Amino acid sequence: MQLPVQSQSTLYAEGWEAEAGPDDLLEIARAADRSGFDYLASCDHVGIPRRLAAAMSTIWYDPVATLSFLAAATERVRLLSHVAIVGLRHPLLTAKQYATLDHLSGGRLVLGVGAGHVQEEFEALGVDFRQRGAVLDESIDALRAALGPEEFPEHHGKLYDFEGLGQRPRPARDLVPVWVGGSSPAAVRRAALKGDGWLPQGDPRNRLPAQIARIRELREKSHRRGAFTVGAITEPLYVGTPRWDVGRRTLTGGPEELAESLRAYRAMGVHQIQVRFRSRSRAELTDQITAFGAEVAPHL
Repeated sequence: MQLPVQSQSTLYAEGWEAEAGPDDLLEIARAADRSGFDYLASCDHVGIPRRLAAAMSTIWYDPVATLSFLAAATERVRLLSHVAIVGLRHPLLTAKQYATLDHLSGGRLVLGVGAGHVQEEFEALGVDFRQRGAVLDESIDALRAALGPEEFPEHHGKLYDFEGLGQRPRPARDLVPVWVGGSSPAAVRRAALKGDGWLPQGDPRNRLPAQIARIRELREKSHRRGAFTVGAITEPLYVGTPRWDVGRRTLTGGPEELAESLRAYRAMGVHQIQVRFRSRSRAELTDQITAFGAEVAPHL
C-alpha cells in the first residue's frame, strides 16, 4: 500500500490526514507489517508550484527519510519509493541514499522510479524538463551500476560519468529491484526494457490487459529474461459494509466477495496489487488493514 499522510493530493487524501503526523505513520506501518503486507510506499516531490498547490497540496514527505524512519519500526515489510524522480538528482547521490536505506533495513528496498511531471521542480534544480525521459533512461543505467555489488561503481554515459569513487555501505543484496512507474507508451516501454517491474499510474482494469501484453511483447522482442513484476493499483477498498458514503467506485463487501473481485487482477497477469482503504481516522484505517490481512488476503 501507498502510505497515507506522507502525500496529500486531493485525488486520494482523507480528511483526517491533514492533522496527522509521525505517530500516525508509525502505527499504520506497524499494522501493515503485522498484517502481512508486501510493501509500504512513499512518494517523491521536492516542491509544488503555487499553480498546483490547491490540488496536489505541498505535503510530500521525502521518501528516503520517511522509509528510513519506518524501517526501524518494522521487521519484514518491504520499502518502496513510488516513485522516486531520480532525474532530479545525480545518480551517485541517489545511490548513496538508497544503498544506505537498503543496508539499514536489511535488504528491504524496492526502488521505484519515474520521469516526473512538474516542470517547475526541474527548472528550479537546473534539470531540463523536456529531456526528462532521456535523463531517466540513463539514470536507471547509472543506478544499476551504483547500487550493484562493486564498492567502486563505474558508469560512462552521455549525461553521467563516474569511476574510482568508493561508496559504502553497499546495499544488503547484490541486486536492488528497480520498478518503473508510469502508463504512457514511453513509460511502459521503459519498464519493459529497463526495469524489473512495472508500476502503472492509474490504469483502470479495462486498460491493463493491453498494457501487460505490450510489456510482454517488448520483452520477448528484446530477449529480456528474468523475473518481472507487474503491478496494479486497485479501486478504493472497504472491508465490510460501510455506514458512510465511501464513493461509488469503492469496492466493499465481505472477505470472499472482495477477494473474488481482486483475483481478476491475477487473471490478467498482475503479480502485486497496491490497495488504498477508505477511512475517517487512523483507527479505522488500521482496522481496515488488519481485517484485510486476516480475512481477505488468505483468499488471494
